[in-house]
Amino acid sequence: MMGSSNKVAEVTLLFWIIKIIATTLGETAGDLLSMTMNVGYGMSTLILMGLFLLTLILQLKSETFHPALYWTVILTTSTAGTTFSDYMDRTLGLGYAAGSLILVSTLISVLTLWRLSEKTLSVSNINNLRTELFYWCAILVSNTLGTALGDYLADDSGLGFLGGAILIGSNIAIIAMLSIFTRLSRVFLFWVAFVLTRPFGATFGDLLTKPMVDGGLGFGTVGSSAILAISFMMFVIFVSYKPVKVN
Repeated sequence: MMGSSNKVAEVTLLFWIIKIIATTLGETAGDLLSMTMNVGYGMSTLILMGLFLLTLILQLKSETFHPALYWTVILTTSTAGTTFSDYMDRTLGLGYAAGSLILVSTLISVLTLWRLSEKTLSVSNINNLRTELFYWCAILVSNTLGTALGDYLADDSGLGFLGGAILIGSNIAIIAMLSIFTRLSRVFLFWVAFVLTRPFGATFGDLLTKPMVDGGLGFGTVGSSAILAISFMMFVIFVSYKPVKVN
């Protein structure tokens, strides 16, 4: 169990459910702003990065864990990561494969620096500024990576939206089984699962929004974002008002 001083969410089944919803919503909402509303990837990234920094400042200034604030920051990392990845891959012309490689290298660098600095990558005791900054940097980069990797699987790999979602979902299931039936490092499994849930959200978001002729379900960015936003708020409200166990 995490200590009471921990400023981030406890890793439970609900954590992963809300995380997947948040990352999928980040994909559809980012596309809604940049593509459907025609704001563009560059301007959308500036707007959403600004929103991320605002929510992050509030999170860093808070002395205790607040579920609604925490999950709002997760959501803003996902929306900002979506448009920034699209800006790299499409506007700058790097492509999904090159963009994914750059972001994988960046994530490895962040996690390596965190490990060297704090001697651990555990998220069970995030209660000081430096550790929390490493934590949110890793999350932002992993969510940005997820968009590029998800788009690569859906568009360039030949798997399509559904095939990409099934592949990533299968790998997530394997990680879950490893956490239950093996003694592999829970810290290692957490970060692998955290990275994988982002491309799962990206491919699932594409599956929801894209037209049926392109292999999607045709809900569009508006309809998909509305459904996901309602689901996200319901789960956050639920975890915010759960009875707290008194030891």
